[in-house]
Amino acid sequence: MKSIFFILTTLIFATSATAQQFIEKAVVEYEVNTNLKKTMSNDSWDEMMKDNLSDLKISYYTYTFADNKSIFKFDRWSPKTRIPKYQKDLDEENTWYFDFGAKKMMMQKQIVGTNFVISDSIQNIEWKITNENREIAGYNCRKAVGKIMDDVYVFAFYTDEITISGGPCSIHGLPGLILGLSIPRLYTSFVATKVDLTMSKASEIKPITAKKTYDLLGLKKEMEEKTKEWFSYGDDKEENLRQKNLFLWNAFL
Repeated sequence: MKSIFFILTTLIFATSATAQQFIEKAVVEYEVNTNLKKTMSNDSWDEMMKDNLSDLKISYYTYTFADNKSIFKFDRWSPKTRIPKYQKDLDEENTWYFDFGAKKMMMQKQIVGTNFVISDSIQNIEWKITNENREIAGYNCRKAVGKIMDDVYVFAFYTDEITISGGPCSIHGLPGLILGLSIPRLYTSFVATKVDLTMSKASEIKPITAKKTYDLLGLKKEMEEKTKEWFSYGDDKEENLRQKNLFLWNAFL
């Protein structure tokens, strides 16, 4: 009888361990959709450009992680995307590196034709976890609502099967990897399309090198100086403020 009990107990623990396999390294691909036309202003130049653009800007990014470090970077464009080359160049240069153990992060952002590299501590994000669930890329995910940059709400779906506390761009801080993300005020969504466990790109997880770096406060001062005279033309002050906010939110995302 004791031997039967021992065998049953062993089987239960073995089954439980198999079902609870946590992923600590992988490469995740995200499809990123931005409603480009909604981000544009209503001036005559933008209105003229809209006819030559696709409604959506669709691209693919990879999130590579191991040893509690990660890098998120551009991979390729969807053939459905029609935008000018200078706009493509902006996205292709952007990179985010996180070292969660050291609580450090780095970002390379192409802003108004200049590459800025930001190096700072990882910033806190306020999250409220809900009871809503959804399956993404084969993983059961739970919804959370966060707030960044004081008043920009983000809606995330994370899985605790993938242990790293990261996500697209600089969004992080949940008890598992974010596989789905929506930022309504930026008209942008990120959805994981596949999770590759072979880790062939592990060598890419390294800090960004630069001769000059900014902390977040330094970048904020730089952007405030650069945009002092921007978005002040015309009589539509509300639209000017919206365009300025879109620019700054994208700069710090």
